[in-house]
Amino acid sequence: MRRLPPLIGLRAFEAAARHLSFKRAAHELHVTPTAISHQVRQLEETIGVSLFERRTRQVLLTAAGQVLLPVLRDGFDSFARVIDGLSRKPRHTVVTLSATPAFAAKWLVPRIAAFRKTRPDIDLTLLATLEAVDLGSGAADLALRYGPGPYPDLVAETLTVDRFAPVVSPRLGIRKTSDLRSATLLHFDWYRRDPRNPTWRRWMKIAGVDGIDARAGLRFSDETHAIQATVAGAGIALHSLLLVSDELAQGTLEVPFGPELEGFSLHLVRGRDRPLSEPIEAVQSWLRTQFTAASQ
Repeated sequence: MRRLPPLIGLRAFEAAARHLSFKRAAHELHVTPTAISHQVRQLEETIGVSLFERRTRQVLLTAAGQVLLPVLRDGFDSFARVIDGLSRKPRHTVVTLSATPAFAAKWLVPRIAAFRKTRPDIDLTLLATLEAVDLGSGAADLALRYGPGPYPDLVAETLTVDRFAPVVSPRLGIRKTSDLRSATLLHFDWYRRDPRNPTWRRWMKIAGVDGIDARAGLRFSDETHAIQATVAGAGIALHSLLLVSDELAQGTLEVPFGPELEGFSLHLVRGRDRPLSEPIEAVQSWLRTQFTAASQ
């Protein structure tokens, strides 16, 4: 009868030892770094030896850990090969794409079903966050970054340059700039301060509109909520024409007048040191096609 430690601890150790990182092991096994640390600690207590030398922001294998790692790694690789051979189902590949919550909700989600039809073998995961995900850590394979760039540590390409304009529900009957005096202005609080942000103050200066308090109205910390409020007829807002393109095409929103403001560029980026697999390239090609079609 074999007397082995719990498999969960062996898996945690093998992943952490392979990456030399509890954080990366946690991402691979879809648990928290604290869980990895706890499982490894229990394994060490069970077998009675230390497997890691724990330093500040770094872990190193002990002599015992160096002996155990190749045995477990080869064993898990063998398990995977045999199980893959027994499985009759087509193998799916996960590709994780990071984007801002507003872009994910308003632009990616309406189009993701079409991608699924063309590539059912790719499980596309959307990671919606305002944080710049560390693409070198494996947290995401690709990211859509909105900003001026450049991104020297990443492979980056520009997909489009965003533009902003006054957008309103046709039900409000706003047709000319003088109508702004009696309208409710809707504002989105940008998560970074930059003089190039498309604010009402900047727009009114360029449009030559004065006598209106450009700070008055309703404010939103979430861009998606600001768009929903505009559709509901709560007021008029400066929106990304890219994010409201579907509403403009359907007629639920309209641009009553200009001028338009140029926003930042939307970049498709990936880690420079991470391999470019066929599934990742397929997602990249799909995104390029979608933006090419949108610009025509």
